[in-house]
Amino acid sequence: MSALFQPITVRSLTIRNRLWVPPLCQYSVTKKDGVPHDWHLAHLGAMAMGGAGLVIAEASAVVPDGRISDEDTGIWNGQQAAAWARIVSFIHTQGAAAGIQLAHAGRKASTWPEWGHEQHGSMAPADGGWQTVSASDLAFGEYAAPEGLDRPDIAVIVHAFAEAAARSKRAGFDLVEIHAAHGYLVHQFLSPLSNLRTDEYGGSLENRARLLLEIVAAVRDAVGDDYPVLVRFSASDYADGGWDEEQTAVVAGWAQQAGADLFDISSGGNIAKVRIPLGPGYQVPFAEYVKTTAGVPVAAVGLITTPQQAEEIVASGQADAVLLGRAHLRDPHFALRAADELGVELDYWPPQYVRAKPAVSGGTW
Repeated sequence: MSALFQPITVRSLTIRNRLWVPPLCQYSVTKKDGVPHDWHLAHLGAMAMGGAGLVIAEASAVVPDGRISDEDTGIWNGQQAAAWARIVSFIHTQGAAAGIQLAHAGRKASTWPEWGHEQHGSMAPADGGWQTVSASDLAFGEYAAPEGLDRPDIAVIVHAFAEAAARSKRAGFDLVEIHAAHGYLVHQFLSPLSNLRTDEYGGSLENRARLLLEIVAAVRDAVGDDYPVLVRFSASDYADGGWDEEQTAVVAGWAQQAGADLFDISSGGNIAKVRIPLGPGYQVPFAEYVKTTAGVPVAAVGLITTPQQAEEIVASGQADAVLLGRAHLRDPHFALRAADELGVELDYWPPQYVRAKPAVSGGTW
């Protein structure tokens, strides 16, 4: 029996398998209003049709100024929630669970979208950009310098995460994921390389983790006891004196006590121009370390590209689930193909596609 295709229960939610789609930024809201549209329906819906257990919608800003770019999705108002509800409904018709990543980009906000423009880096106010904020006034690489947040503004952001979580639940999402990775706002508070504060949000690990723990607690209050809450961490800054897997494991334990259920372990993104040792499954050891050290459920991500590799990660206990981004972009039906290659018979092939199933058609992938 394949470990990858065993169901998993996270709080009150049972997910049909452990092969998940991570948040994948699309930079496709051309109206710049944060409202997802048909592209997002087709993009996420195809992966649900393709057999994924959980499909997590891209990093969606909890406030307008929290967007990475002005073409990001949001979840700060009812119009956005209504548009997401349509997409969630379709994902559910395909038997997959639907999640959304709640995000604030901090000092990495107000940038040009990743594609479709000649410009890169920070977007100037004259072009539609805005003043960014962070734990401290340190810039990310050559980006524009942010303003350090004062305590009242921190409270506003914590409340915005909670409101966005409640809005997501009303839209039908089965879970939310708090984005504390990739050098965005929460990660900026966690890392001593980007957080030079001297108040209760800076200095010690407990203080640097305070923003995340306040967000987790506020989100838990907003969504109730039965609703799953995930956190995505970067487990390393890949820089001396920075955030690392040991701190990640400690804070994951604290976050679990505050109400989080499962931790999606990535790495990098907070310090510009560092050397990241890319390779197949290069972040899996981070996930395994957090799982074994903190005793918390984790999902692994990062250059996991084959069904056999994904199966081994879960079967060996290195992680409780895997998230495949590029593999799903290349093949939205990756989960159906993985099941075929691993000899697993699934009962959730879309009936419209059964004629193409190798066991039925006699064909191959």
